[in-house]
Amino acid sequence: MIELRQLAKQYGSIEAVAGLDLKIDRGEIFGLLGPNGAGKTTTIRMLTMLTRPSGGSALINGCEITRDLSKVKKEIGVVPQHMNLDLELTARENLELHGRLHKMPRAQRQQRAEELLVYVELADRAHDLVSKFSGGMKRRLMIARALMHHPGVLFLDEPSAGLDPQARRRIWDLIRRMNGEGMIVLLTTHYIEEAEVLCHRVGIMDRGRLIALGTPTELKQMVGEVVVESLNHGDTEYRFFAGREQALVYAGSLAENVVIREANLEDVFVELTGRKVGD
Repeated sequence: MIELRQLAKQYGSIEAVAGLDLKIDRGEIFGLLGPNGAGKTTTIRMLTMLTRPSGGSALINGCEITRDLSKVKKEIGVVPQHMNLDLELTARENLELHGRLHKMPRAQRQQRAEELLVYVELADRAHDLVSKFSGGMKRRLMIARALMHHPGVLFLDEPSAGLDPQARRRIWDLIRRMNGEGMIVLLTTHYIEEAEVLCHRVGIMDRGRLIALGTPTELKQMVGEVVVESLNHGDTEYRFFAGREQALVYAGSLAENVVIREANLEDVFVELTGRKVGD
């Protein structure tokens, strides 16, 4: 379980994260959604002990992140947004190195490396240099590396950033499989579809604060599940309705062409903040 209690981070006069209260249960895929600068990555950096909180506390499976550092390191696996594999090593050597850093016995880390290469479908490339891998293959190897020491919690910062649709869906399948085995997965993402299809719950952050929390369906119900888009003096106007019948009645009253569609999480974010995800 992950539990945040008034977790905060300040950089001088800038309040990057402002008193987060949040609980994430075992077996949950939880997504943090928001624009650049919303505080998502800073939150992950605090939970993975890359930066120290300015206030509040956080527990990961009962271990406090500022006091139980060695215990927390055993509990978490981290897949950063930017690729940080050693390109001059093979896939297997990258996993071996990670196992050594976690002081895993030789036989254990060799067996674990073999298991994980099969798990992420890279067993046939085990002895190839990582420099020869595609973006999707590198991302899967980073996930395998994060799993080497049997963590109970996995942090994924923009797990499918820069990947083509096919590679992205393979990463999604891998995330679902890990979660199905009981792992807590906390991910940050700019991809609306990624949050909607993967996450059991989503927290929307803006300017360091958690402004909405719930399942994707619950969040869409906050603004309305059906959207009518129409042009108003050259600008697109969005009107939200609880059901399609109400939307059709409203659309019928308009002279111009309209689009009627289901609401998504980006609609929720724009309604709550006035900004788009990625701004």
